[in-house]
Amino acid sequence: MPTTPWLYVDPTDFDLASIDTSSRRGPDGEKMDRERAEQLHDENIEALKALQYQMWAEGKHRLLVVLQALDTGGKDGAIRKTFGPLNPQGVKTQAFKRPTAKELSHDFLWRIHEHTPAKGQIQVFNRSHYEDVLVVRVHNIVPEERWRRRYEHIRHFEKLLADEGTMVLKVMLHISKDEQKERLQARLDDPSRHWKFDPGDLKERARWQDYQAAFQEALTETSRPHAPWYVIPADRKWFRNYALSTIVRGTLESVSMRWPEPAEGLHDIVIE
Repeated sequence: MPTTPWLYVDPTDFDLASIDTSSRRGPDGEKMDRERAEQLHDENIEALKALQYQMWAEGKHRLLVVLQALDTGGKDGAIRKTFGPLNPQGVKTQAFKRPTAKELSHDFLWRIHEHTPAKGQIQVFNRSHYEDVLVVRVHNIVPEERWRRRYEHIRHFEKLLADEGTMVLKVMLHISKDEQKERLQARLDDPSRHWKFDPGDLKERARWQDYQAAFQEALTETSRPHAPWYVIPADRKWFRNYALSTIVRGTLESVSMRWPEPAEGLHDIVIE
């Protein structure tokens, strides 16, 4: 996995509260402006188009991208800006909402596993199995003893995916409480965005500190070298997009991909 300022691997030394959600420093420490970040993002997208095409053709590697954030954190926008330009044949997105009655009748990973990527595919999770140690914890949906055991289940699940050849890339889009307030207000102020406003978001906002604590522990308990967490400062949408595309590009460039061997005799073929 690539090393960036947003990479979190060490479970013994991490403090979510210390991360500046408005930071705009790039991998080399450069303080980015919007024009520069958008230029680099565009370059990343062009590179990702080629990488994804080769990945799809080779049919060997798999990439799972897990996106988590608080309400208004920007998951939809990040997916649209980073994965939208890619070939839809090789990219799938799965949004995990409140579990259905059927899903609740199974273990919490049952509904997740069937959506993991096949060979040659990029699969993006918009929310994920981490809801079962975030929302479930904050709202006391199951006893603490039960959701705490899920950290171990998640670690084993992601190790299974990694051992079977899936690159697991987990990203938290980290915004400030003030930025969330502005984004919620923007939804109220724009009639075309009223459909995105849920009064229940205000109840979730009131649990801000509970969610911060839940994210802190979830990241600490489940970040591993084979399935690391990245925390992206996401107050600036343009910086968020640049950072995410940089991480995904670096991840795909970190593996060796080769074009499939052509059929024999191609050089002798003449198209009449």
